[in-house]
Amino acid sequence: MARNAGLTTDWYPAALPAGTGVELQTSVTVDGNAAKGTLYTPPGRGPRDTTVIVTMHPRVDFSRHYLIPALLRAGHAVYAQQARDAGNDLRLVHEQALLDLGAGLEWLHTHGFRRTVGLGNSGGGALFTYYVQQSHKAPDDRILRTPAGRPTSLDKATLPTLDALVYLAPHPGQGTLLSRCIDPSVSDENDAFSVDPALDPFSEHNGYRPGPESSTYSEEFVRRYRAAQLERVARIDEIARAHVAEALDARNRVQSGSASAEDRHRAGSARLITVWRTDADLRAMDLSLDKSDRAYGSVYGPRPEVTNYGIVGFGRLSTPEAWLSTWSALSSNATIAKAGPDMTLPTLLISYTADNCVFPSDFDGIVDAVAGSDKQILRIAADHYGHPIEPDTQRRDHAAGPIDDWIRSLG
Repeated sequence: MARNAGLTTDWYPAALPAGTGVELQTSVTVDGNAAKGTLYTPPGRGPRDTTVIVTMHPRVDFSRHYLIPALLRAGHAVYAQQARDAGNDLRLVHEQALLDLGAGLEWLHTHGFRRTVGLGNSGGGALFTYYVQQSHKAPDDRILRTPAGRPTSLDKATLPTLDALVYLAPHPGQGTLLSRCIDPSVSDENDAFSVDPALDPFSEHNGYRPGPESSTYSEEFVRRYRAAQLERVARIDEIARAHVAEALDARNRVQSGSASAEDRHRAGSARLITVWRTDADLRAMDLSLDKSDRAYGSVYGPRPEVTNYGIVGFGRLSTPEAWLSTWSALSSNATIAKAGPDMTLPTLLISYTADNCVFPSDFDGIVDAVAGSDKQILRIAADHYGHPIEPDTQRRDHAAGPIDDWIRSLG
């Protein structure tokens, strides 16, 4: 089984520059959550002449991000904010993740750093875009309810602003990402092995070939497949909204005093949504679609026909609230397509050309969606996790140098 290249354990504290300051912080969000963060400060530099780079991912703990040592060596501080559901995204509601980031930034700003730059890597790109959008709005103009209808508390939160934003191998948002790799041939959401043969991406009749030979899907099949992916997302949205409505009805009966024992159980319980087979992006098998330097396979490994039926994959298990806020391309607010037109900060966008998660058209769409006029674009020959495609090169931190140059160019 292929190793998880996304694990950020390639460095340990001993690898940090000598004298690096490490400060752990727990901030309390407006909704009472503990938002944990780690601040790394370069030796010999005070905050007033130092830029702090803030990184966060909605699902992954970035406190050991592979760029941290190199950014510190360049003289920048790095703050890694952790989302409340990092490592277990069963209940990941993006509106709550914004509260976590806001609380961490509020504490961070007390240090008096010269400049605060966001680093939106992978799923962090859409998260930071959504945060910037909301932080630049008056509290009453922010999104007041989650897609499931719960109050967001964003109108009560302090959301300190950023000065600039770096996108590193960004994808368009968790929901948009899932909509492109979800398997639409699932004909029964209660049966993991149900298959509509006309939409089966792993059928040779439809153009599939096992790796390393590239599959060849017809334009007509690709059109039907992509339309069916969104149709499946819409079906799961209906399931999620039905669960939300069921729980709300039960809570209303509890409040009115007319609840049965079953109502009380339903009011206090969360239904879970299992989403079968979410590693089936046609571009993982057909290298002629969205051509790039990538090899055959998905971000999860070289054999999507195996991983698609396995336990890994995006959005495989979630609450109805998390599905609607995070994993639905139709309902989620946390997409660059929706929030990007309000993202006008100076921007550096870095694409990895051998990425099996973010494809060229995805990156180009992000560049177009981000509204700022001050945009620089860079492409680096590496996979989604920064591993260079040149066999004699082992370093993953090649992006640190261009990021440092760009930050210094801001003045």
